[in-house]
Amino acid sequence: MVVRRDFGSRKIGGASLAQTGAPCTDKNLSYSTVMACRNPGVELDLGWVQSTRVNQPATIRRAQYLSTTRTVKKKWQASWLLRAVTCIDLTTLSGDDTPANVQRLCYKAYHPVRDDLLKAVNMQDKGITTGAVCVYPARVKEAVKYLKQAGANIPVASVATGFPSGQYPLSTRLQEVRDAVLQGASEIDIVISRTQALSGDWQGVYDEVKAFREACGEAHLKTILATGELGSLTNVYKASLVAMMAGSDFIKTSTGKEGVNAILPVGVVMCRAIRDYYQRTGYKVGFKPAGGIRSAKDACTWLALMKEELGDEWTHPSMFRIGASGLLTDIERQLYHHVYGRYAAAHQLPMS
Repeated sequence: MVVRRDFGSRKIGGASLAQTGAPCTDKNLSYSTVMACRNPGVELDLGWVQSTRVNQPATIRRAQYLSTTRTVKKKWQASWLLRAVTCIDLTTLSGDDTPANVQRLCYKAYHPVRDDLLKAVNMQDKGITTGAVCVYPARVKEAVKYLKQAGANIPVASVATGFPSGQYPLSTRLQEVRDAVLQGASEIDIVISRTQALSGDWQGVYDEVKAFREACGEAHLKTILATGELGSLTNVYKASLVAMMAGSDFIKTSTGKEGVNAILPVGVVMCRAIRDYYQRTGYKVGFKPAGGIRSAKDACTWLALMKEELGDEWTHPSMFRIGASGLLTDIERQLYHHVYGRYAAAHQLPMS
C-alpha cells in the first residue's frame, strides 16, 4: 500500500467515521470515567507496513494549513478550551517528584478550573476534570490514594518499559508494567524500541508491544512512538501501524524528552494511520500528542486536527488525550480572560 499522493489535502467530516461500527463508549458516563474500547490487535501484516510511503511535502502543507487557518473565538473558544481540559493527561515526570507534588497534581486534576470561571460559563455542575493523572510507577500508589481521598474517579496513567529510552532488558520492562498495574494504574504508557524501528525490525516491535499488552491485563495500553527519534514520517506511519496491530489502545507521539516532540506533521501522519487501521479492521484507536504543547492555542489546533481527520468522537477523552504539565495553566488563564476581560496574575491561578 502506498499512502495517498494527496496525503496533505484530504479532510474527513465529523460524522463519517462515527457512523460505522459499534459505539465505543457509554455516553452515560462522565468524561473522567470513559476510556476507549479495547483494540484486540491483528496479525502483523508486513506487506502493508513495508509498502507504505508518506508524501512529506504534502503532509507539511496540510499541517501548515491547519495551524494557520483554524481558529475559534469568544464563547466557542471557551467551549473548545473546556473540552481540551477534559482531554489532558495531567503529568509530572520529574526526578524530584514527591508525595506532596503528586497530591497537588491530583487535586488540580479534580479541580482543573476555578469555580468562579466555571459558574460564569454555566459549567459548574458538569463534572469537569482532566482525563487522567500521569506519573512514574513509583508514584502510582500515591496518586491512586490521593484521588480516592478526593472522591475523584480519574484514571491513573503510568509510564513504563524503561521510559523514556526503552533501553532495558525486556524482562525488566515487562515487570515494570506488571508492577504499575498492581499498584493501581489503569493506563500504561509504554515506549517502543527505537533501535528495532530504525533497523526495520517491525516483527520485533510487534512482538514486544504485544507482550506489553498482555502484561497490562485490564489496563489500557498507550504506546509511545518517540517520533522525534524515528528518522522519517514514513517510519512514523509504519510504527503507528505496527503498534496498533499489536493491540495498542492509544498511540502517542513522544515521551516529552526527545529533541522534537509533538508536531503537527507527525500528528497528521498518525491520524491517517489510525483512520486506515480503522477502515481496514473496524477497530478504533485513540491518539495522544505529548511534549511541547503548552498554549491554549496549541490545544485548539490539535482538537481541530482530530475533528477534521478522524471526526468528533476523537475530540473526547475516550479517544484523545494531550500529555502536558503546563498546558492547563494557560488554558485557565485564557478562560479567566474570557470571563473577566483581563489576564490573571500568576498567584491567582492554582498550580498544577
